[in-house]
Amino acid sequence: MSVSPDDRANAGKVALVTGASRGLGAEIARTLGRDGWSVAVNYRSDGAGADAVAADIRSDGGSASKVQFDVLDPDAIETGLAEIAGTLGPVDLLVNNATGPQPEKPIEEQEWSDYEAQLAFFVHAPLLLMQACLGDWRRRGSGRIVNIGSEAAHVGPPELAHYATAKSAMIGLSRSWANALGGDGITVNLVEPGFAPVERHADVSEAERAAHAEQIPLGRLAKPSDIAGVVAFLASPRADFVTGQRILVDGGLRFT
Repeated sequence: MSVSPDDRANAGKVALVTGASRGLGAEIARTLGRDGWSVAVNYRSDGAGADAVAADIRSDGGSASKVQFDVLDPDAIETGLAEIAGTLGPVDLLVNNATGPQPEKPIEEQEWSDYEAQLAFFVHAPLLLMQACLGDWRRRGSGRIVNIGSEAAHVGPPELAHYATAKSAMIGLSRSWANALGGDGITVNLVEPGFAPVERHADVSEAERAAHAEQIPLGRLAKPSDIAGVVAFLASPRADFVTGQRILVDGGLRFT
């Protein structure tokens, strides 16, 4: 396998991908591994899945290890970062991908606790992780954050207002962090995927998938690899001068 200049530039650098034991996070982790990153595969409960992802990366010639911690637990985050530093090295790239359940509810049944649950994963957890990395990044004068948002912030699905609200908050969060941290050599960007079916979408019918695809100018649903490729670009030296940006990977749905 040939090695690109970006692969060489990423050699020795460490990426932490949260919620990486399956789905989109797993594909992002594998893609970064192929690009030369050493990957910390974060998981909360699916140790077997995290093992499989790390093994995939290693079998492809990369370096990876799994690391278990709850992204909402500050003490566990500190312990997890210390474990990563001891096995792979200090984190250079943080991909905030971890998510929880996203129950659909009619607007009249939504409660504030539903909104708090989504904000916890998409605002509180990224804040805890960024702050845990920040001291080291400032000392080194470098660091990267890629937040994983959603097209839901723009589409506004009526029974997922709690989820769309939290994903919308990531837009302002990413822009403000980019402004606050740019002087420290830290870039912050947001990738907003379209609907990219993974394991947790197993109950979405073929009819629903087809109906969604009909709304997309490119004529198909997103694949996890579509999103992972954009994350890998933002992590690469090609994106050294890119910060504060939100990139929709939705096949053109926003234009319809």
